[in-house]
Amino acid sequence: MEESNANQENQNQTVKPVVAQSSANRTRLAVSLFYFGQGIAFASWASRIPDIKHTLNLSDGQLGSILLALPLGQLCTMPISGRLVTKYGSKAILTITAPLYVLALTNLGLATAPWHLAVFLFLFGVIGNMCNIAVNTQGVEAEKLFVKPIMTSFHGAWSIAGFTGALVGLLMVNLHIIPYYHFWIVVSLIWANVFLNYKHLVPGKGAPTERKPKLFVKPEGVLLQLGIIGFCSMATEGAMFDWSGVYFKEIVKAPSSLVILGYASFMVMMATGRFVGDSIIAKLGRKRTIQFSGIIISTGMFISVFFPFVVTATIGFMMVGLGVSSIVPTVYSVAGKNGKVAPGMAIAMVSSVSYLGFLMGPPLIGYISALSSLQYSYAVIGCFGLFVSFLVTKIKAIA
Repeated sequence: MEESNANQENQNQTVKPVVAQSSANRTRLAVSLFYFGQGIAFASWASRIPDIKHTLNLSDGQLGSILLALPLGQLCTMPISGRLVTKYGSKAILTITAPLYVLALTNLGLATAPWHLAVFLFLFGVIGNMCNIAVNTQGVEAEKLFVKPIMTSFHGAWSIAGFTGALVGLLMVNLHIIPYYHFWIVVSLIWANVFLNYKHLVPGKGAPTERKPKLFVKPEGVLLQLGIIGFCSMATEGAMFDWSGVYFKEIVKAPSSLVILGYASFMVMMATGRFVGDSIIAKLGRKRTIQFSGIIISTGMFISVFFPFVVTATIGFMMVGLGVSSIVPTVYSVAGKNGKVAPGMAIAMVSSVSYLGFLMGPPLIGYISALSSLQYSYAVIGCFGLFVSFLVTKIKAIA
């Protein structure tokens, strides 16, 4: 009897870790799918910008101004998003905002006047920011269930979603399906994802803090330099997300069936770069990786500017995607390992500066294009890559 009890105890000890690991893997899949859902919603909007621009008869300058509504909505929500996630938990906020985010996407297909689009983009940004804070908090909590880091894989899921969204957008354009109906197809997919996976999200709430948190923290020294590198990289990403389709349509003069090719080529190479970036950094080191990344960004941009043809521009956009893929993750990694500021606070400082680049890049393209041309505005973005390669040589914290 004692031997039987001992065997049963050993069996239970063997089963529990397996069950725990299985639960953790299911949570990881659920969180990845929420990242994927948010990525495909944003990519769906980006893939139909040329059509909406044409429908509303917008100039580059007008579109650039209207695009400011999205970051404005995000910025207005930043002070309260973190508090809502802390008070109610990231699972509850994500379960509510993920369906609302994609529902807000459908409004963009209803715009019949420029001010309609501006209002709908503002709402899209408000809900998107809440969803973004919640899903990244879920990512951090899910990572605690594993011994190895897995945060990069979540962002990889977002990148794959961007590529998938571009392909879906290409299909919708070729089938002559208007953006509104296209967006409702995306709604059905995202709502199904939420229904099937929300139960598997990490259930915890954020820990309450005694001190009232500051809304904005000023980065200093090396963290500011890292933030500027992140700013340049994310400004490039933002420009590619919102303007690549317009660039292929108006500058490259690509056929309507190939307008999304530039965006798709950028996204697939950015996703690929994020999955192979760790091995490249292990061989070259962080500093050389960022240096080469900046050069690749500039080279790709200048190829697409000076040789605006379908094949060459596609190659150029692929290079840009590969160049930006590793910069921000590497910058965050270096910031988290600095010895003067706590990792979480350091990453928050750097990400706040970096994110401004993502918000301001698309409007900057529109304004420069209005003053000169869209071609010249992409050349300016190409200079960001050279600046990244130069600035990283001055940062001793990056090895």
